[in-house]
Amino acid sequence: MPEIRMLLGDITGQHVDVIVNAANSSLLGGGGVDGAIHRKGGPEILAECRALRAGHYGGGLPTGRAVATTAGRLPARWVVHTVGPVHGPSADGQELASCYRESLLLADELGARTVAFPAISTGVYRWPLEDAARIAVRTVSTASTAVEQVTFVLLDERAHHAFEAELRALHRERPEAG
Repeated sequence: MPEIRMLLGDITGQHVDVIVNAANSSLLGGGGVDGAIHRKGGPEILAECRALRAGHYGGGLPTGRAVATTAGRLPARWVVHTVGPVHGPSADGQELASCYRESLLLADELGARTVAFPAISTGVYRWPLEDAARIAVRTVSTASTAVEQVTFVLLDERAHHAFEAELRALHRERPEAG
């Protein structure tokens, strides 16, 4: 299990092997974390995303899946793009958990040891923050991965508090968990 850390800040400034992008299925940029990663990472990221769309992902990246591109001008080696689910009546958390699992599997394939995640689906996709924190922390803590350190980079105090609370709860239940 990787060491799990929480950080209040901007994911685009993280010096890690992989920055995970909460992408939309088009892979061509958008708002929130996705827009920030594309803006700060530069045209190299968009060029690779366009190539992915021209190839295997012509219909877009499916929810819960992950693909990698260069990190462009970001201080990381790669960006792993994953599409989170939109929260709704039929949402059960499996697709959200898949975003974290698939991103870590891809990080392993890349040889990454450090990964920075945002709070996937908690913005315009409206996933309730406490539930998203539970799913994210629990999924990462049980993942079979060679990644040594996962940092959840959270944009505001509310998200940071929710993720910290979930990590503390995990440590109470399983003191060996990091």
